[in-house]
Amino acid sequence: MIVVGGEALVDLVPGEPLDSTVDGGLRALLPRLGGGPYNVALAAGRLGVPSAFLSRVSDDRFGQALIKRLHESGVDTSLVQRGAEPTTLAVVALDEKGSAHYTFYTEGTADRLVADPGPLEDVTMLCLGTLGMVLEPGASVYETMLRRESARGVLTALDPNIRAALIDDPAAYRARFASWLPHVRLLKLSDDDAEWLADGKDAVEAAKEWVAAGVDAVVLTRGADGLAVITAEGELAEVPSERVEVVDTIGAGDTVQGALLTYLHERRIRDLTKMDAEMWRAALAFAAKAASITVSRSGAEPPTAEEMVSAV
Repeated sequence: MIVVGGEALVDLVPGEPLDSTVDGGLRALLPRLGGGPYNVALAAGRLGVPSAFLSRVSDDRFGQALIKRLHESGVDTSLVQRGAEPTTLAVVALDEKGSAHYTFYTEGTADRLVADPGPLEDVTMLCLGTLGMVLEPGASVYETMLRRESARGVLTALDPNIRAALIDDPAAYRARFASWLPHVRLLKLSDDDAEWLADGKDAVEAAKEWVAAGVDAVVLTRGADGLAVITAEGELAEVPSERVEVVDTIGAGDTVQGALLTYLHERRIRDLTKMDAEMWRAALAFAAKAASITVSRSGAEPPTAEEMVSAV
């Protein structure tokens, strides 16, 4: 089974403009269920592999909807903890290219109060990331899990999915991120996030340094320019993005991560150092196809296995 740990939240996404004479042209905000790790679990579940979500989810109406959607997507919720605290909210602003920018409301919310469930049984992959690795006390819980499960031989994956507005001390976070690298087998992140973490350094050069620090493979998402991977053998494999009409990019990177984990799980790949450039190009092409479906519709709506087949 794949276990994905981190936050579940509600994105408030702009809808149609309201009456500009009344409210200054603000747009209605429509709730969309999400959160980086939540979307990764959703993507893997919809693609048909055994996956479970690990977090603390509110008992409020948003939390109820989050759990319902996981069940509908085939995701195991036995590791989900429940609480009376509210659900985290993310207000989304879309730029002219459909790229999303976020303002978060996280104080006292449920997901940051997750407890360590102890060693994970029957788990082959553990994926963590986004706010789960930033907001305390949950970040320390997930960090403990990352180190423990990696030592137990679980294939660990990380997507930092940087939300700079929530990182009070960038230097401290970068140092903490560096301490995780020996325990991470697959690191997936955007070019922009890589450059932020490397404090302005080129993303590929930064990826090479992270591989030298212990990561088996670094996958870079480049938006319309496609996907690339840098491996421990020093190989660089690339694939283009599939051309579609983009509605918005919400959940695109999360879909890439879920699709990569699905690809590895279906082929029983546990050691990424055994993958050559050709194998990586096939994996990246699968992930790019899944992401192209997600960006073609509003909000984080990863494809099902059936949609992947029909999209050929």
